[in-house]
Amino acid sequence: MARIVILGAGVAGHTAASFAKTWLGREHDVVVVSPNSHYNWIPSNIWVGVGKMAPEKVITELRPIYDRAEVDFRQAKATALHPEGDATEGRPYVDVEYTEPARAGVRERIPYDFLINATGPKLNFGATEGLGPEKYTHSVCTYRHAKATADALSESIERMRRGERQRFLIGTGHGMCTCQGAAFEYLFNLEHVLRQEGVRDQAQLHWLSNEYEMGDFGIGGIHIRHGGYISHSKMFTESLMSERGIFWHMRAHTKAVEPGVAYYETLDGTEHEQRFDFAMLIPPFSGVGLKAYDHKGEDITNRVFNPGGFMLVDGDYSARPYEEWSARDWPKTYQSPLYPNIYAAGIAFAPPHPMSKPMKSPNGTPIYPTPPRTGMPSAMIAKAVTASIVDSIKHGTTEPTHTASMAEMGAACVASAGCGPLCGTAAAMAIYPIVPDFERYPRYGRDIDLSFAEIGLAAHWIKYVLHVMFLYKARMKLGWRFIPE
Repeated sequence: MARIVILGAGVAGHTAASFAKTWLGREHDVVVVSPNSHYNWIPSNIWVGVGKMAPEKVITELRPIYDRAEVDFRQAKATALHPEGDATEGRPYVDVEYTEPARAGVRERIPYDFLINATGPKLNFGATEGLGPEKYTHSVCTYRHAKATADALSESIERMRRGERQRFLIGTGHGMCTCQGAAFEYLFNLEHVLRQEGVRDQAQLHWLSNEYEMGDFGIGGIHIRHGGYISHSKMFTESLMSERGIFWHMRAHTKAVEPGVAYYETLDGTEHEQRFDFAMLIPPFSGVGLKAYDHKGEDITNRVFNPGGFMLVDGDYSARPYEEWSARDWPKTYQSPLYPNIYAAGIAFAPPHPMSKPMKSPNGTPIYPTPPRTGMPSAMIAKAVTASIVDSIKHGTTEPTHTASMAEMGAACVASAGCGPLCGTAAAMAIYPIVPDFERYPRYGRDIDLSFAEIGLAAHWIKYVLHVMFLYKARMKLGWRFIPE
């Protein structure tokens, strides 16, 4: 009997657990370790954050799902990997600390034959002074954050109804943030709600971003075919901003936040400040802080993870000039080069380099988006990793049998721009491949025939249908496997 231990129960971890147990059955153990008791469909946190959806509509309890599927669920936080075992435990194991109230603080070691690191990110609010829900800005990164943000927004709307003007600041809270898309969605849902509430004329909206150009989104921007023309996502997003009367501040690193004011440096080295009454700024991501030790107990964390805490896999991490980077540098199997029985999926794996060009201000401050690895790519990577492990267990294969390179994978994204069954809008976008490949597609880096965007009410309905479908799939209900990643 083999045991797969999966760290994390988000999109990547839950996808891995669902398929692992389905493919392996009762003959083998699948253990999921997650500090959270709920699965959160994070894309819909945007609607929670503007008061258009209740928090309980974007989450589902994990334990009943895993009990029904016969998955061993441990509500705990992984703290350290021991991929070589130690003097008392020859089998590899992971240290965990329980977060479940009944066992809070209890520590345990869980042996494994295969391990999938799908821990996702740490929300690194501490990277910017004054950033985060415990300080002076709001967030939609978790359903609890989103609910608190909606409550604060409700108060701002009440002030505007009393005739008080409000200044809103939405965007990124650090020069190396990813997830500009989440902030983008929140900005346009906020603007939509203010119009619905009849207070838009009392509001001034500002977009603050570390992107070099609008519409970069951490993927270097995209060229899209729309209305018979080829245009850059910069034009698409700037048009939306202009249509809705939104001010924008680009190439910005948020240095610090104080009550009612954000201080930022731009790529040209100049210092700025932006005052606000309400701010929702996405934090930068880092790894969750897992440690790694060899059989002697010596710290090998810097051999297993990169400095940001993300796991090193089969990508090409060699230091080379930007001009020499290639789509071929990106991982395919997500297997650890040191320990073949360890894989990473989703945000937990270390990208070999950004997709957007790295830039620094004259002061040496890095200001550029880091690569997104969420949603559809996370699920597809997790499924491929799981399939390779299952083949190893059931058929004795010694090399990964499935691949899921982001340089050979397309992605679809539906970005909400306003919630409402009759008046909502969303931008439906598709690109191929995710990582630009200028060797295959010299002009644009991507296949222009497979990269497009449309905005309208129909796309809003698509996003809502996806919300329903993916929560259904997460609950592993009848036919869940037929819903694509």
